[in-house]
Amino acid sequence: MNIVFMGTPDFAVPSLEALAQSEKYNVKAVYTQPDKPVGRKRILTPPDVKVCAEKYNLDVYQPTTFKDESVIEELKSFNPDVIVVIAYGKILPKTVLDIPKYGCVNIHGSLLPKLRGAAPIQRAVIDGEEETGVTSMLMDVGLDTGDMLIKESVKIFPDETAGELFDRLSTLGTEVLFKTLEKIEDGTITREKQDNACSTYAAMLSKEESVIDWNLSAISVHNKVRGMNPWPVAVTMFKGKKLKIFKTKVCEENGAPGKVISVNPPIVACGKGSVELLEVQLEGKKMMSAADFFRGQRIAVGDIIE
Repeated sequence: MNIVFMGTPDFAVPSLEALAQSEKYNVKAVYTQPDKPVGRKRILTPPDVKVCAEKYNLDVYQPTTFKDESVIEELKSFNPDVIVVIAYGKILPKTVLDIPKYGCVNIHGSLLPKLRGAAPIQRAVIDGEEETGVTSMLMDVGLDTGDMLIKESVKIFPDETAGELFDRLSTLGTEVLFKTLEKIEDGTITREKQDNACSTYAAMLSKEESVIDWNLSAISVHNKVRGMNPWPVAVTMFKGKKLKIFKTKVCEENGAPGKVISVNPPIVACGKGSVELLEVQLEGKKMMSAADFFRGQRIAVGDIIE
């Protein structure tokens, strides 16, 4: 089976690696986003999928648009049976969707139709969901609206970060992809239409929404911290500086929101309940345990974390 692979971040890498190592599938080309400047020095950096593709000597293409007829003709020349799409980051026009014999198969990190969009894994954690999973679907021109093919679900652990769940689902996504391709090839795949009335949207995360509101319940604060880890990381203010909070633990003690109610262990009150801070990073400093931070800053009961 001839395959064109389209993906960009590390979530897509396990699937590409498995396809590249398989004797059953022939990856004709890999499409990914253009290299982008990263970090303070704005160093031009290739996407994770490009790095992986080059490791396996696969041909890489990084078009900025699919409106160019020459790009479409080039894609057609690979004569793909299937185009596999995993977190590519571009909306594919109908001219692309119509190219492969069996269509474009997308691996999405949620149980569709819930959490369509760019950040389904992070939003599942932030929303306090107890279950999520991976759905393979046959793509159409809408945003994650195509017919569902295979679903696999997993439980979300109470203290699991978005990054940890991301890794689990990327592995599960590979399993779902191979099951889907096998059923497509032997003609046993079934399609299920999505119920649009049950759909929700998982918007991309932003730094602006990473600020903690201590008036929220402890479980809401805890879920936000988990969902924002590893990016953009939940933040609060301490003595005029940003304090990143990487990990917390839900506690039952109550107090005025944002007030330190214990220093050993370091606990901050929320609107209902409180959270123990576990890992933090003050602006300009290295990440450390919250206990070490409290000792170093001589934080006392009654101090305010804004």
